[in-house]
Amino acid sequence: MSPTVKAGLVLGLAVEVWTLIVIAFGWHKDPMMLMLFYLVIFFQAGVLVWGLRMTAAQGKGYGAQVGAGTLMSAIGAVVIFVGAYLMATAVFPNYFTEVQEAGRTALSAQGLSAEAIQAQLDAMAPMQTPMANALTGAVATIITGLIESLIIAAFVKGKAPSATAA
Repeated sequence: MSPTVKAGLVLGLAVEVWTLIVIAFGWHKDPMMLMLFYLVIFFQAGVLVWGLRMTAAQGKGYGAQVGAGTLMSAIGAVVIFVGAYLMATAVFPNYFTEVQEAGRTALSAQGLSAEAIQAQLDAMAPMQTPMANALTGAVATIITGLIESLIIAAFVKGKAPSATAA
């Protein structure tokens, strides 16, 4: 299996396992604990460093490294899209209801009126569907991967073959 595919699959699986943990422990209902979800950004950086070290060993330069890291992220994004959709529809079908109730509680604690709370929840509702959530996760993974790859590839570069003296 190529390093790009391997790293992409590891990335997607790592994010989905972490998402499973976050939801299973109910952290998605607590705004402070939900922030732990964003550790996926660091997971992605770690996987990209690992993957780009493998592709650097193949002699890839900066541009090819950025492309490889972005492709790793795109492969991971496919896994994340499927996983997020399945989690929101089959594994945790009450996920969005729980998120809305947590939002209602947090907004109420801020002293907002019932009408203002409902208006904010209604504004967020279009993004709180399995398809929108899965698509957002996939796109965010690709964008984050591109940005991280631009940075990581500056440090993890392949070595050009040296000319040997005859």
